[in-house]
Amino acid sequence: MRYAFLVETYATERVKVVSVWSEFRDEDLRVRPREDDARGRSVHEQMVHQCMSEDLWFRNMLGIDVSAPPLPKQEVRLEFMKRYAEDSGKRLAALLKRDEGWWEENVKFFDVQRSRAWVMTRRIAHTSHHRGQLMAMLRMLGRDVHSNYGPTADTGGLMQNHAPMIYAYANLEALFVGESAGGAKAALPGTGGKVVTERPE
Repeated sequence: MRYAFLVETYATERVKVVSVWSEFRDEDLRVRPREDDARGRSVHEQMVHQCMSEDLWFRNMLGIDVSAPPLPKQEVRLEFMKRYAEDSGKRLAALLKRDEGWWEENVKFFDVQRSRAWVMTRRIAHTSHHRGQLMAMLRMLGRDVHSNYGPTADTGGLMQNHAPMIYAYANLEALFVGESAGGAKAALPGTGGKVVTERPE
């Protein structure tokens, strides 16, 4: 199917969201980039936004309703992760059933008409944007960061230095088992003394 790449991308993006959320602690949820500046969303507000906005986009633009409340009853880190994983899993199952005609049909995207393939591309970019903001928050908190799209400073630095990709968990099942038990993420080697940026200052 011509648009299988979008489904495959969404399948990995949903895992990346939950993986980044797993790097935080419950006491981090109220943290924002600057404590006295409400313009920068807190970690909690970012999780709420991801759950709420994805639910709205899928229901109103893509016509996929998972018939579930977008937010967990208890708004703590692990419950956000479970809620999003369950709902995005249902969305993925629905996407797998759609044919090319469905993807090419124009739908309302705010005040314009766009194909569902176009909307889905925007949705993936939207998700990636906010996940990047949260990865920056992890650095502000002084936390280690596992791989998300490639190596990080904590997995060995730059790709050209053959730094490996090390994911916190092998899959979502392992993630929930590990996080429910207090955390069992893969060990990280650190930089090994190598530079982590192309233009070190």
